[in-house]
Amino acid sequence: FCNMEYDQDGSEFPLKRQNNTLPIYGNKETMNLNSMLLTNIRASPYFKMDLFELKTFHEVVDEIYYKVEHLEPWEKNSRKLAGQVGMCAGVRGVGAGGIVSTAYCILYKLFTLKLTRRQLKTMLNHHDSPYIRGIGFMYIRYCQPPFDFWDWYEPYINDEEEIDLKAGSGYTIKIGEVVRTMMTKLDWFGTLFPRMPVNVQRELEDKIRVAKQTMRLTESAAAGEQQDQQGWEEGNGVEYQNGEEEEEGRDNWRTKKTRELPEEALRERSKEKSRERSQDRHRDRSRERDREKERPRVRDRSKDKAQDRSRDKDRQRDRSRERKSRERSRERQRSSSPLNRSPPKGRIDARSHSKGKRRGNSRSRSHERSNKSPKERDRKRSRSRERHHRSSSRGRH
Repeated sequence: FCNMEYDQDGSEFPLKRQNNTLPIYGNKETMNLNSMLLTNIRASPYFKMDLFELKTFHEVVDEIYYKVEHLEPWEKNSRKLAGQVGMCAGVRGVGAGGIVSTAYCILYKLFTLKLTRRQLKTMLNHHDSPYIRGIGFMYIRYCQPPFDFWDWYEPYINDEEEIDLKAGSGYTIKIGEVVRTMMTKLDWFGTLFPRMPVNVQRELEDKIRVAKQTMRLTESAAAGEQQDQQGWEEGNGVEYQNGEEEEEGRDNWRTKKTRELPEEALRERSKEKSRERSQDRHRDRSRERDREKERPRVRDRSKDKAQDRSRDKDRQRDRSRERKSRERSRERQRSSSPLNRSPPKGRIDARSHSKGKRRGNSRSRSHERSNKSPKERDRKRSRSRERHHRSSSRGRH
């Protein structure tokens, strides 16, 4: 554990103390308890009279052994919540007071004694009562730094000892589950534990998840080992006279029974094991071969692209050939039809000659028109008008 003390917001500062002393997280006077709960503890006659006479750590531990029966903050049916609404309905640690429990009075008494590291470890590993251990875990949760929670709680995550947390009995769970609940949740039977930094809480949740996975793996391995042990006992015809010898044989079945067996039996047993291993290897190889056969053949993408390109080129060539063949067939049909036959050469020459003459005459006339002056054009126009006028007058007469 680091020799640092932490403030309520998680900031750390050096603490000048001995190795055996414990740091205090948060408020050094209230132990980070709810104000209503702390007021009832200080006003309790049990705390003021009975616990006031206890001066040593061992006396308080004996008091836990004889008096504590649950770990709830309030005694059963001592709180009156009828008619309370909103924030006063016992939600989030706020509510009407009742008779504070013996466990919380002793917890605050331990806080006033300022436990040392050795004393706290003694409580956590105590074998006389699970409530001594439970109050030790609560002491860590209330007044120890959250950064040290994993170092304190980790050895007890898978603890199998049972404890009844609720007043009046009826809520029996294992110590390991209690420890995991204290690290991951704030609510505790109507009151609240001190808040912890978010990064610490996430780190604790991740570590607990990993611990659960390892616990499952160990349980499955132990179950498989037990099945192997039972199968070996049935196969070799091992029998026990009473239950004690059976338990001893199960614990020492690998060493004790192998010594009793002769050398030939041991040799046969080793041969059987080697055969089983070889058979398992053969099965694995055959399964791998079957899987390789069933797997679809994955082609290379570059090869697929090259094949696609070659196919496109072949299609284009086929299309161009088809087009050319169609055009040739059409030309043949046109040439074979009588309407599209060409006329003889004499007619073609006469027509072309007459067309050439016409074009030449029209070109000569347009050339003459373009060479005449505007005065000559006006004269011709006036003459043509006179002729037209004369012809029209004659037609009237």
